[in-house]
Amino acid sequence: VPGAEALVVRVVSSVDKKLEVKPRFLEIFQEENYPPEFPYKSKVVLLFQKIEGVEVCLFGMYVQEFGSECAFPNQRRVYLSYLDSVKYFRPEVKAVTGEALRTFVYHEILIGYLEYCKKRGFTSCYIWACPPLKGEDYILYCHPEIQKTPKSDKLREWYLSMLRKAAKEKIVVDLTNLYDHFFVYAGECKAKVTAARLPYFDGDYWPGAAEDLINQLRQEEDGRKLNRKGTTKKTITKRALKASGQSDLSANASKDLLLMHKLGETISPMKEDFIMVHLQHCCSHCCILMVSGTRWVCNQCKNFQICDKCYEVEQKREERERHPINQREKHVFYPVEITDVPTDTKDKDEILESEFFDTRQAFLSLCQGNHYQYDTLRRAKHSSMMVLYHLHNPTAPAFVTTCNVCHLDIETGQGWRCEVCPDFDVCNACFQRDGGIDHPHKLTNHPSMAERDAQNKEARQLRVLQLRKMLDLLVHASQCRSAHCQDLKDHLKRLQQQSDSRRRAAVMEMMRQRAAEVAGSSG
Repeated sequence: VPGAEALVVRVVSSVDKKLEVKPRFLEIFQEENYPPEFPYKSKVVLLFQKIEGVEVCLFGMYVQEFGSECAFPNQRRVYLSYLDSVKYFRPEVKAVTGEALRTFVYHEILIGYLEYCKKRGFTSCYIWACPPLKGEDYILYCHPEIQKTPKSDKLREWYLSMLRKAAKEKIVVDLTNLYDHFFVYAGECKAKVTAARLPYFDGDYWPGAAEDLINQLRQEEDGRKLNRKGTTKKTITKRALKASGQSDLSANASKDLLLMHKLGETISPMKEDFIMVHLQHCCSHCCILMVSGTRWVCNQCKNFQICDKCYEVEQKREERERHPINQREKHVFYPVEITDVPTDTKDKDEILESEFFDTRQAFLSLCQGNHYQYDTLRRAKHSSMMVLYHLHNPTAPAFVTTCNVCHLDIETGQGWRCEVCPDFDVCNACFQRDGGIDHPHKLTNHPSMAERDAQNKEARQLRVLQLRKMLDLLVHASQCRSAHCQDLKDHLKRLQQQSDSRRRAAVMEMMRQRAAEVAGSSG
């Protein structure tokens, strides 16, 4: 980058995961063989810049990649899960394009990633443009006070300006949003309106909102059953089901349509925040993103093309039902072979496991527990150095060990640990003074740095398990109010779910306030 020096982009975590579908949603589609889980690859990408001789972490993003081996509706889709940055980029100047140089760099990282996904054969990318709630951080803990959190419209425009650049570079084929693509019929679209078509991502808005709505609908249904004042009408009529393209007239189909109606009402006012990026061409009839065979392009209409299957059906239609409908003169399609999309999206990069970057919540917990803050440049330098230390030393303790006798920090290799109690350590000075006589169990010497490096694979795995226990204890001691302590991953999952719920609630409150303002101004 002209003008900016010592920039390093690094993937620090790349692991295979499975996303479980929430039970209430899965129940509605159990007869349609909807997948109970979706395999995906979770990646973490960080940007470092050497500032005054120290590598400082300035930017980070978490992404979810659902490959060609994944079932529909997630096949070949990418979700930009979280993105965060701190304002220490050097120099603080504008690029020739007129935007801040740091914005140019961050945009280039995202555009480069989208191009990488397109070349691997992914069809679309999804972005929920939702700023963090006040007092909360996404990835980097404790931002500088001078850095303002953008409003949703500013954040959305930040993403869209990046995507417009990507479109100019022929990386992005088309831009739309979740609502317009899946919830409404547009043009000659013939795809069924069903929640089974919606891409299902970890931490996204609609899966959590859907589960809440299904629960709400179930309670209303139970309430109607308890009401003995005669029978009530069915929620959705058979005529309505047919009108929405549903051939299935079962109770679950009725729930599906009602769920889409309720979700649509929720998403519609803020639909522009749910950005859908097409990396491949979309069939204008069935809305499938085409990756093989031929796409049949209309010789007159802009951005109108259909897949092989829909072209075959089109040829069998009566003249008046052919494209364009409602026009006497029919258009001609010409074939374009699809040859540049790989048959599979397999990632050639090796698996990179990191306990600290496994989830954004795990990384935040590490930073919060050790006060790895980014609110000043000095602290950002120290925090970045410690993040790199943990990255290069995965078996090192996640948190500073404190002596249970004198309460001072214990340096590496300078202490003794109980073999029975998971959180009892004493420093060398206290151990030499009384030999740990006051403790009922045997104490063993902490391994030195050299000894730790020499540990074999089995011992390293054992150390990772101990590390997980330490993390669990720290979280339990600081936050857990339950009498029964749960596994760390369960706890982090709960924290993530609580964070997602707060985000959804905040978005709903914002929409209510907007609606009230509109109603007030019109009155």
